[in-house]
Amino acid sequence: MVNALRERTVLPPEDGSDLARFARGMADAAPPIQARLIGPDGTYLNIPDELYGVLRDVVTALSQGMAVSIAPHNTMLTTQEAADLLNVSRPTLVRLLIDGEISYTMRGRHRRVMLRDILDYRERTRRERRQTLDQMATEAEEDGLYDLAATPKRTR
Repeated sequence: MVNALRERTVLPPEDGSDLARFARGMADAAPPIQARLIGPDGTYLNIPDELYGVLRDVVTALSQGMAVSIAPHNTMLTTQEAADLLNVSRPTLVRLLIDGEISYTMRGRHRRVMLRDILDYRERTRRERRQTLDQMATEAEEDGLYDLAATPKRTR
């Protein structure tokens, strides 16, 4: 039987006390040599380390009252969904699309964006920001700007 991959959002439970205890237990526990998923009938599957980490993150997020979305990378997003994911306005996203920063396709008169392209753009901009901030910090240190702020002036 083949299950179709689909996008879905899991909301935190109304009473998250059981989930919060479970999350604390997962955080306190040493990573297992081999994690297993055990079914109600006693059958089990070995869980790869990467998937175990993802499950820990999902449980942690849900226990903190956050919703979690699961979607395959080839999911097509509307411009509003993509803008929400990047935390920008839809007109700003459309400008990024038109400027060629993010690839897109046209479905009739509507633009559609692949989830993987949005995630790639987000990671690329984060990396560029980190590099720029590192460069600014290096230049400030070379110019002695940190020494100027080391001893604050008395104002009273």
